[in-house]
Amino acid sequence: MINTLVEKIKKTNAPIEVGLDPMLSYVPEHITKAAYEQFGETLEGAAEAIWQFNKGIVDAIYDLIPAVKPQIAMYEQFGVEGLKVYQKTVDYCHDKGLLVIGDVKRGDIGSTSAAYATAHLGNVQVGSKTFSSFNTDFATVNPYFGTDGVKPFVDVCREEKKGLFILVKTSNPSSGEFQDRLVDGRPLYEYVGEKVAEWGADCMGDSYSYIGAVVGATYPEQGKVLRKIMPKSFILVPGYGAQGGQGKDLVHFFNEDGLGAIVNSSRGIIAAYKQDKYKDQGITPENYADASRMAVEDMIADIAGALANK
Repeated sequence: MINTLVEKIKKTNAPIEVGLDPMLSYVPEHITKAAYEQFGETLEGAAEAIWQFNKGIVDAIYDLIPAVKPQIAMYEQFGVEGLKVYQKTVDYCHDKGLLVIGDVKRGDIGSTSAAYATAHLGNVQVGSKTFSSFNTDFATVNPYFGTDGVKPFVDVCREEKKGLFILVKTSNPSSGEFQDRLVDGRPLYEYVGEKVAEWGADCMGDSYSYIGAVVGATYPEQGKVLRKIMPKSFILVPGYGAQGGQGKDLVHFFNEDGLGAIVNSSRGIIAAYKQDKYKDQGITPENYADASRMAVEDMIADIAGALANK
């Protein structure tokens, strides 16, 4: 799957993904009103509003980008109805030709990790039949349990030709409480990066490994170091836009070939219609998806400009 991601990035000239992380507060009133009229102010009504919101955004941007990254917690908060919409969103994005990175941040002891890997990336055996459950192309993984927790995911990726993005240096302000702790004089995230490179060495695509890393745009200097530690690992870069990351912060996440990283923006795109910048261009809540398309185009231009000046 990493080969497909690279091909799609080259085709679109857009090393970006859109985080489909919807909150009800992001959904325009005309969508929630219609959903509540149909299903009431219920979990099913909320899930329907999220589905219609997602569908509008995907329809507006699918031709511009290689991938999306739905954050499963935003769907889980609505219970089973929310998970149904998560699945519908994954399937719809696949129908539109997009790769899907399931932002699930799973990780546990071996047998539990194996079940998580089966759920999100693999196939489950039911009698004489096999079924794919969520069927995402990549998944995010928490490495806190070490190799015992990661290996089951790696095994499924090798079998299914899918991919992982393992948390190495996350974009949130308090990430340093653990990730920056010095171990024998070096920050912990460097050791995690070395393990990612080690795990990935046995799962290579044509140019890059199936096993990638998550490194936040808010830490560009750390990204520069980790790029050298993990030269064959694709880096998923959250923290662009709403969290403060900019194109100029991202150049060291990429290799000399202009590849090696994919940058995520979530609310900066899916809630772009709320920004004055786009309101001034005639955007209203009714054409919210047009603002998302504009925001994607602006993000592509920002990153391309930064890479051109690298």
